[in-house]
Amino acid sequence: MNIPVTNALHETANGSAKILDGALAAQAVIHELSEKIAKYVNSGKRKPALTVVLVGDNPASEVYVKNKILTCKEIGIESQLRRYDKNASKEEILAGLHELNRDATIDGILVQLPLPAHLPTGEILDSIAPDKDVDGLHPYNLGLLFAGVPGLQPCTPKGIIALLHFYHIPIKGKNVVVIGRSNLVGKPVAGLLLQQDATVTICHSRTENLSAICRQADILVVAAGKQEMVGKDWVKPGACVVDVGIHRLKDNSNEGQSKSKAKIVGDVLFDEVKPIAGYITPVPGGVGKMTVAMLMVNTIFAYEQHIAM
Repeated sequence: MNIPVTNALHETANGSAKILDGALAAQAVIHELSEKIAKYVNSGKRKPALTVVLVGDNPASEVYVKNKILTCKEIGIESQLRRYDKNASKEEILAGLHELNRDATIDGILVQLPLPAHLPTGEILDSIAPDKDVDGLHPYNLGLLFAGVPGLQPCTPKGIIALLHFYHIPIKGKNVVVIGRSNLVGKPVAGLLLQQDATVTICHSRTENLSAICRQADILVVAAGKQEMVGKDWVKPGACVVDVGIHRLKDNSNEGQSKSKAKIVGDVLFDEVKPIAGYITPVPGGVGKMTVAMLMVNTIFAYEQHIAM
């Protein structure tokens, strides 16, 4: 995927950190994919196809799924949503996934997370055929990533790398600190950064002197899942700060406030860190936009492998 790059960094009026606009970068990706799909369809190929599996009625998941479906429609990917009741059994969901695995007209399968507590997330994700695993979370695809072999890569880590490239943020030879060691973000983004010749340190909740380690980072990727934990004392002046966290705050002053208007923050104290950092991603409007764009990239990658068979 050749993602266009830009020098149009968004700088705040007071001269503090430049904002890495995920929406702008994602739109460049979407535009390129739209043109690519149109060429395939005009040559007589079928459209790419993605199926999203949603279990239960989690409000946040509903929003995420809606955005994914709308993006598919925007760029020309056929999409369908398979809904399951929140009490659906493991056997019922696995049977549906096996059916999708066998369907040659489906290129990508995505199970929206989180799943209800009674369902075994790992077993369900592992049941998706690796060549249709557009979330990039199957052990086979994670293995390809760490082996340096092209394949379906986790969307958020892939989106972080794409966002850094879009804004010409140097990675090669840089000291990068990743807070978080999950299979969803922390480990795979570390692997991708290593492929870009960065020197990578992975930190977590048991890391000693965490803030001191973070202050050494040229690029700080925060995927801790802890609301606003990173402040100005954690950041090296001029560093690039990538905030992967997303948290919806309750507003006790207005209990009737709708969830759609709830304040959203990340793992970083944005207003405090912005004057220190050289570059920073906003929440929302940063990494999240790139995650959806990379889901589309993965779907097209899977589609291209399928139509070549």
